[in-house]
This record gives sequence, structure tokens and C-alpha cells, in this order.
Amino acid sequence: MKHFRLKLSLFLNYFLFASLLNSVGTVILQVQRNFGVTSTAASVLEACKDLSIAVASFFVAAWLLRIGYKRAMLGALAFIGVVCALVPSAPSFMATQLLFVATGVCFGVMKVSVFSTLGLIAREQHEHTSLMSFLESCFMLGILSAYFLFSAFVDDVSPASTDWFRVYYVLAGIAAVAFLMLWSVPLDETEAHNPADAASAGGIGDMLRLALTPLVLVFVVGVFIYVLTEQAIMSWLPTFNNHVLHLPPTLSIQMASILAASTALGRFAAGWALRRLPWLAVLGVCLVAAAVLVILALPLAAAASARGVPITGWRDAPLGAFVFPIIGLFLAPIYPTLNSVVLSALPPARHGAMSGLIVVFSALGGTAGSLITGRLFQHYGGQTAFYLSLIPLTALAVCLAVIWRMQRGRTAGQH
Repeated sequence: MKHFRLKLSLFLNYFLFASLLNSVGTVILQVQRNFGVTSTAASVLEACKDLSIAVASFFVAAWLLRIGYKRAMLGALAFIGVVCALVPSAPSFMATQLLFVATGVCFGVMKVSVFSTLGLIAREQHEHTSLMSFLESCFMLGILSAYFLFSAFVDDVSPASTDWFRVYYVLAGIAAVAFLMLWSVPLDETEAHNPADAASAGGIGDMLRLALTPLVLVFVVGVFIYVLTEQAIMSWLPTFNNHVLHLPPTLSIQMASILAASTALGRFAAGWALRRLPWLAVLGVCLVAAAVLVILALPLAAAASARGVPITGWRDAPLGAFVFPIIGLFLAPIYPTLNSVVLSALPPARHGAMSGLIVVFSALGGTAGSLITGRLFQHYGGQTAFYLSLIPLTALAVCLAVIWRMQRGRTAGQH
């Protein structure tokens, strides 16, 4: 398979950062148990990672062609590996905040570099869309693994135990392996420096010009809304399981893995379906199914909350704990498909700038989603917070329809 070792390296990089970034839901639950912080205070962890992603990706995208994709990725892996190795020596709420800032900075560098690299190895839109879906599937597998990895270090009996911080030694080891694998893989970046395309790729100025074009403007709004919805659910699902469904902390974390598993499955399936069907048809069906699932699943959670039966394991868990996370199956194809649609329409030299916009607005959406949901959890409860996800789902459907019409109009104009 062409570029197999490079693709494998990119997948491992994404797997590592998925484990780190989306452990935020687990860490939100744990810092409330360990250090007595409120839901509103704990929601700041999402901002720590997402705002640092936004800032890092904005500036990295402007200078990425000068740095080089491979060197940028190696630097990110080396730095986060060192941070993970140091964090367990000072377990505290402040340490988790600093960890997510470092993770956000490194992921901002990594994501822009990975997205730009995809443009060098997948030139056709169908191939690019499929590869993007598989890449995001590996991201979800990293999230899925993290739920079980972190829960293995959590102490249900002693809320004050900080032994779970030792999980970062394992993640430091994975970062070392990822660094060595990428180091050994050749990457030809010549095409990214094509003078004919690079003339219009002017760093921050290019990012701003791209952001002001109608198609990209609607696109980044859609990305913002999608990530707001996804992160609101993903970051707060362990807390929902614990506070609303009354599952033990370890089980709350483990059962949140159903969301990651269903999302990974959805992206693998999308990688196949999008080769054969129009992307708007696939995503339209997914949005409708996601909205229906919210309407049907949350009443099951309400019934389980009122039951008052002690829950000790997966067999005792209420039906709502299994059904609601399946929403990931339907949300899964949206993000990679949107990214691929806009990236495949641009020359490789402009993928860095466009990737920077994607990461910036994704990060801002994730921060908004977690902060809003944290406040809703604290003041109105978890069920209300998740019911309100129907609002951004509706707005996202409108954005998809507009992007489709713009894309078709642009294609017709080229002929």
C-alpha cells in the first residue's frame, strides 16, 4: 500500500493525542472528586486545551511551510512526551490545567501538520475524504482506549486518591514510540512548496483571506457548531453517568467509551459510504438520526435516575447508559467530511492555512461547548444540558445545506 508507513505513523500520532485531549471528561470528573472543584471550575480544563490549540494552530499555520511538516510533528511529540513524564510528580488541579495547555499547543501543531500532509498523499476528493474518515476513526479509537486506560488507575473507594496520575507515564511511553516511528519515515514535502501555488499562500494573511470567502466562512461556522455539540457531549458524559445515572466513577468513565466506540464505527462506515453516496445525503440522514436519538434516549435516563437501584457493574447499568452514547455513530461522519470537502478544493500549498482555520474554529467550538454545558449542568441538570443539543444540531443542518449549494455552484461555474 502506497505511503503505508507514513499513514501508520500519522494514525499513531492521532491516537496519542486523542487519548490525551479527550481524557478531559475523565479528568473533569476526577478533579471534582480529588480537589473539590465545582462543575463550572472544572469546565475550565476544556478551555485550557482548546484555546491553546487555537492560538498554537493560528501561528503555526502561518509558518508551517518554513518549519516543515515532519519537523513540526516531531517537535510536538517530543514536548508532550516530556510533559507527560513530569506531571505525575506534582498531582494537582493546577497540574491538570498546565497539562491541557501543553497538550493543546502540541495538538495544534500536530493537527495542522497532519491535515497538510494528507494533501500530499491523497489528491482525489474521494480518496481524501476516505482517508480523513479513517484518520478520525483512529482518533476515536484513541479516545476509546483512554477511557479504559484511565479507569484502570482510578480508585472508586478513595475519592482523594491521585494514583490515576500515573497513567501519564504510559502516555509518555507512547509518545516516545510515536516519535521514533515518525523519525524513521521519509516525507517528501516538495509539492507543498510549489511556487505556482505558494504565491497565494501568505501565512496569516492567507488565513484571513480564506476566512472571508463565502464557502469557507459558512464552513468554519459549521465546524464550530459541530465541535461545540460533540465536545459538550463527550466531555460531560462521564459526569452525566455519575451525577444523573448514579453510576460509580470507574463505571461512569468506562461506559462513556460507548460514545467513542460508536463514533469510531461511524467514521469507518463513513469511509466506505462516502465513496459511493453524495456527502449531503449521508450527513443529512445522520443528523436526523442523532436528533431522534436525543429525543428517545434521554427519557430513559430520567427513568433510570428515578429508579434508585444501586449499580455496581455493566450488567446493572440502565438502558439509557447504553443508548444515548450511540449518538456518536451518527455524529461521526460530519467533521471529517466537512474538512475533506474544503481541503480537497484547495492546492496543497494552501492546506496549512486552511488547516489552521479548521483547528482554530474547532478549538473555539470545543471551549464554548464545554463551558456552556458545565454551567447548564450546575444550574439546570445534566438532562436539560443534553436536551439542548438539539439547537446546534438544527443549525448544523442549515450550514450543511448552504455548503452543498455553494459547492455545486462553484463546480458548475468551473465547467
